[in-house]
Amino acid sequence: MTINVFFAAGSDSWAEYQGPLGDAFAEAGLDVALSPEAPDPTRVDYLIYAPTRGEFDFSPYQNCKAVLNLWAGVERIVTNPTLTQPLCRMVNHELTEGMVEYVVGHVLRHHLGMDAHIHGQDSIWRNTVLPPLARQRRVTVLGMGALGSAAGQALTALNFPVTGWSRTEKSIPGLRCVWSDEGLSVALACADILVTLLPRTPDTDNLLNAERLALMPSGAVIINPGRGQLIDDDALLAALDAGHISHATLDVFRVEPLPPDHPYWAHPKVTITPHIAADTRAGSAARVVAENIRRGEAGESLLHLVDRARGY
Repeated sequence: MTINVFFAAGSDSWAEYQGPLGDAFAEAGLDVALSPEAPDPTRVDYLIYAPTRGEFDFSPYQNCKAVLNLWAGVERIVTNPTLTQPLCRMVNHELTEGMVEYVVGHVLRHHLGMDAHIHGQDSIWRNTVLPPLARQRRVTVLGMGALGSAAGQALTALNFPVTGWSRTEKSIPGLRCVWSDEGLSVALACADILVTLLPRTPDTDNLLNAERLALMPSGAVIINPGRGQLIDDDALLAALDAGHISHATLDVFRVEPLPPDHPYWAHPKVTITPHIAADTRAGSAARVVAENIRRGEAGESLLHLVDRARGY
């Protein structure tokens, strides 16, 4: 029986995903009718989605078995009151690889003090500052999901002592794991370099406020490729100006693109990257979508099912 799949991830993405999705469905042995249009919503079996436009009305898709998100983040979907279908977020190895490479690259950049040499080409020979070894530089990763745990383990493999924090108890090989509000204070207190990879939920908005930034060691570095809403911007700017935080590398922001007049642009202790830490790649994402449809048709559990009460 033909499976009707509606691609509701935007016309720009259709050209990128049409071929890879067709290949993935064929590899999975699925007979799929894939279309960027849904003239009869009641006939849609699965909906491939990305929140690239205004709020979507899911209510006409009453027979849809699952909404398959192409993005790792689902905060712009879970609050949609018309969504009653199961929702799956995107987790795939290439997205994880990209995030790990970004995190490791910037942790090493700050650990080795590379900026001083990259931006200090002024004919002065400076070799008096010797960075510590990795085992002497403490790294904390906030968020022990697929991305955070992979990044933490990669840093551990380079000999960094890594503490991972999550809201609930986790056990990740090679990492010291802490949790709860008490654990967060412990994690921040030992964060010479802090990496934030938490989802956006009501509980994580402004998680790094002035009080919690003050718990970090003087001269600490923050790397945020998670969500812009995790950080209180005014508190971070104040901590940077006071010298308590020595640098912040930020990939995500409350408003994107970051407005030209935002104080981050001109701040000498801020590095801005334009939301490039990790992106969904069509080929690997298509195989995840195909596997979830195969599972749905076989009556098996769906991959990466979102817990709406938690928001991720």
